[in-house]
Amino acid sequence: MKGIVFLGGGRITAALLAGLHLARYSRPVLVYDRHPDKLRRLRRLYGVAIELDLQRAVAQARLMIIAVRPSSVADLLREIGNFDRPLAAVSLAAGIPLSKLRERVGLPVRWARAMPSPLCRSRRGLTALAFDRNFPTAARNELTNLFAQVGSTLEIREDELDIFTVSYSPSHGYHALATLARAAEKLGLSRKTALTAAAHALADAIRTWHEGDLSLAVMLHEAATPGGTAAEVMKAMDRAGYQWVITRGLAAGLKRARKNADGA
Repeated sequence: MKGIVFLGGGRITAALLAGLHLARYSRPVLVYDRHPDKLRRLRRLYGVAIELDLQRAVAQARLMIIAVRPSSVADLLREIGNFDRPLAAVSLAAGIPLSKLRERVGLPVRWARAMPSPLCRSRRGLTALAFDRNFPTAARNELTNLFAQVGSTLEIREDELDIFTVSYSPSHGYHALATLARAAEKLGLSRKTALTAAAHALADAIRTWHEGDLSLAVMLHEAATPGGTAAEVMKAMDRAGYQWVITRGLAAGLKRARKNADGA
C-alpha cells in the first residue's frame, strides 16, 4: 500500500513525526535516509517504516515529501531520476521555487511547497503551503490534512513564501526571550526570575492576544500607559532602532533564502 514518504530523516522530519505520533496519525508513513542510526531512532520513537534504498522508498510513495537541506535537493532529485507514474511531491526546502523543482523533475510529478514550523512536534505548529498549478485536488486535501494534524495551516502565494519563512520561525521567540532575560539579569535579576519575567512578557502576552478579540493596537495601549514605565521602555527601544534591527534581520534571512535557488 502506497503512503507518505519522507526523503530525509533530519530535524524537521523528526518534529513532524513527533506531532503526528501525538495526533495518532494512522496512515502509512515511510522515511528514507542514508544514515541507518537516524532511521532506527525514528522507527523506535514513532513506529514509522524506514528505508535505506532511495529508489525503493520512492516506489512506495503516493505523496513524496522532500525534507533535505536546500543544497541537497538537486542531488537528491538527480539521484531519483525520471518518474514513470503520476506523483504528488512537496518540498520543505526554503528558497527553492516551484519553477526550479519543475525543471529538475517535470511531468508526471506535480509540486507543492510547504514551510512547517519545528513546533509541529507539540502540535502547535504553523505550516504555510503553496501549490503549483494543476496540483491534484485529492493530494492537496491530503497534504493540508497532514499538516493540520500538527498545527494550523495557511495557504499563501508562492511569492510570499520566502518572506513568511523568515518571519514565522520560533527562533524569533527564543532569541527575544534570551535577549530580554539577559538584559534583566544584567540589571540585577536572578537568571531564573529573569527568564520567568521575559517568558511572561512574550509568551503569555502573545497568547492572550492570539486567543482574544482585541486588536494588537488596543492591547499595546492597555499594556503601556502613556508616561509610564512600559511606555518609556518602548520609546527607548524604538529610538535605538528596534524596528530597523528587526527589518534588517528579516532582509538578511530573505537574501539567504533566495540564494538557495541559485544552486538548485
